[in-house]
Amino acid sequence: MSLGDDHESSGGYAGTGQTRTRLPDPGDAFGDPRRRTSSRSLVTVVGVVVLLIAAIAFANRGGGDTSSSADDSSGKPESSATAPSGQRPVKSKSANGIPSGFAQDREGAQSAAANYAVVLGSADMFDKAKRDALLQAIIAPSRVADFERKLNKAYTSEFNKNIGLNEDGSAPKGVTFVSRTSPIGTKVTEYSSTAANVDVWCSGLLGLAGENSTTPVTNSWFTITMQLEWSNGDWKIVTHSQKDGPAPVPGDDRASSAEEMAKTVEEYGGFTYAR
Repeated sequence: MSLGDDHESSGGYAGTGQTRTRLPDPGDAFGDPRRRTSSRSLVTVVGVVVLLIAAIAFANRGGGDTSSSADDSSGKPESSATAPSGQRPVKSKSANGIPSGFAQDREGAQSAAANYAVVLGSADMFDKAKRDALLQAIIAPSRVADFERKLNKAYTSEFNKNIGLNEDGSAPKGVTFVSRTSPIGTKVTEYSSTAANVDVWCSGLLGLAGENSTTPVTNSWFTITMQLEWSNGDWKIVTHSQKDGPAPVPGDDRASSAEEMAKTVEEYGGFTYAR
């Protein structure tokens, strides 16, 4: 979702200037990274951090720190590029319920990026108090103030009204606001023990479920790129950017009614740990 003018700043991995951060454009109707392609779909929220988008294949384990031989003594074949990491989920969580304590390796960086994509694609990003708490938990300390400043300019009361929400970012009576991101895969593009660039391929749901909604819940595909740094014993976000796709060919599924969609969202909780 973007609001107004496009604002971009180069972050760059290790000073390369390759990672870009795009702020929401005030001219768009919805500040969400999931862009509308028709009058019935919600537009993308851009920015420094929020609902997220990338064509991706998992990093080849053979090039990581935990590579294994295809003919080891166990007789098991080498893990495929899209296999899950095999690492046990972290046991610790922040006060906001966000997983923390990721391993200081390639797989740990991918797990962190996948979970942060879920966080930044949540409905809590539209509530300032909740958003600020989330940023404190997942953004590098030196970048928190900058993220807060830029997102405060995007998530204004006028912006919320334009997308059908109340001024404080809450959903009007009778409708359910849906904003969820599901990571499909991750890929490390650059890595050291203290810094990593990770792509996260995602599918997202965004919209207002309800009989009177003019912005029904739609599905989108996008790729998020995060530059992470190792800070205070965990991976934290330094910069964030996104792009549309890759998207599969739509299937023949029947679209659910607004009532069914709202009921499903309320009954099915989101995942708290990805990868």
